[in-house]
Amino acid sequence: MNNYILKNAQIISMDDNIGDFNNADILVNNDKITSVSKDIHTDSNVDVIDCSNMIIAPGFINTHIHTWQTGLRGVSADWTLSDYLKAVHSGLASYFKPEDIEIANYVGALHQIHCGTTTLVDWCHNNPTANHTNSAINGLRKSNIRAIFLHGSPKHPPKEDQKHFSEIPMPKSEIVRLRKDEFNSNDDLLSLGLAVLGPQQSIMAVCEEDFRLANDLDLFISMHIGGQFLTPNGFDDLNKLNLLSSKTNIVHANRITDDMLNMLIEANVTFSLTPEVELQMGFGNPLTKRLIEHNGRMAFGSDIESAMAADMFSVIRTSLQAVRHEITLESYEKTNKPPDKMSVSSRNALEWATINAASILSMDNIIGSISPGKKADLIMFKKDEINFTPTHDPIASILFHSGPRDIDSVIINGSFVKRNGNLIDKKLPSLLEKLNESGKRIVHDFLAR
Repeated sequence: MNNYILKNAQIISMDDNIGDFNNADILVNNDKITSVSKDIHTDSNVDVIDCSNMIIAPGFINTHIHTWQTGLRGVSADWTLSDYLKAVHSGLASYFKPEDIEIANYVGALHQIHCGTTTLVDWCHNNPTANHTNSAINGLRKSNIRAIFLHGSPKHPPKEDQKHFSEIPMPKSEIVRLRKDEFNSNDDLLSLGLAVLGPQQSIMAVCEEDFRLANDLDLFISMHIGGQFLTPNGFDDLNKLNLLSSKTNIVHANRITDDMLNMLIEANVTFSLTPEVELQMGFGNPLTKRLIEHNGRMAFGSDIESAMAADMFSVIRTSLQAVRHEITLESYEKTNKPPDKMSVSSRNALEWATINAASILSMDNIIGSISPGKKADLIMFKKDEINFTPTHDPIASILFHSGPRDIDSVIINGSFVKRNGNLIDKKLPSLLEKLNESGKRIVHDFLAR
């Protein structure tokens, strides 16, 4: 049982009703925050943790990551989108055994914790068998991270007499099994969703079947949109069937038309953006600026660790500076000078990674801010480090002057999962050795095919 008080901390609550504090306390009981205030008085049975040298903020939320690719770190750093699709989905993915998925998800989730992410959306589209799926879930569960596991399907080229993946809906019996057996508790750290092909990559009959399955089981549903549509009117048709909702999430979508964007926003659809990958792989300008202008709901993710770092510091810095750059280019085009004011602030960017992301996942009632009644999902920064001193603006210090090395502690569901700069999981050295062996074998087998 957790019953403690974080004393004398600088607090960034991300809750407008509470505000921020230069010096205040957070009382935690079991898995929840019970009070945020100055000079909280407690009974003697409450552990007191001195946080006078700490900045405490809500944990980061990574809304789009393919955690199963952790063992492929760096292999796609110089790849175009076509390179990636050919090598990964038509090649490397098929060499993963269930144990490879498990170690990748386990270490990948631990790395997210190390970097301050307390909730991730695991877009797992390499589930050729139930054993692969079970192993992916086991990896997440062992890490003690909060996560939405999105069950996807592999995109291997069809063998003779097989249908193309665009004609194959989600395996309903498997999803029902998972909902019943693996995700049968609403209090679990893990929840289930669907990573579907959507209108870009599947025929309309498959789109409708997948969306109806998600609707029937009340599941979060997400899809990539990054190129030409196999079903151009798919979103219009899904909207007419009342199958689009706030639990519908679209990843990328950089080049969709304004008409489509407005229709999706009116249908309460949300967006996950991954600007680092989008800028590398030719998706075009991230959708950030257009979503701001159209009042769309968005959050951000790291996407593929096979290409770049998965920490949310890198993601948010890139996302913020990319949209600022786009606004600057527009200003030069219109007035031949840079903007007179900064229209997207550092606080806006931190909102993207905390309370806005929680809202995207329909979880803002339990996470995303430091608020009484919410889960205690927190990150604690050492502000006496050389890069933190002096701290004029704690949000600026976090976003622009810090990184994973500055995170002293991470709390998920009220429990410390990182403390004094180290992960609580003591098996890390053996896990890294196992991940190294897994990743090298997969790449070797792929190259030797």
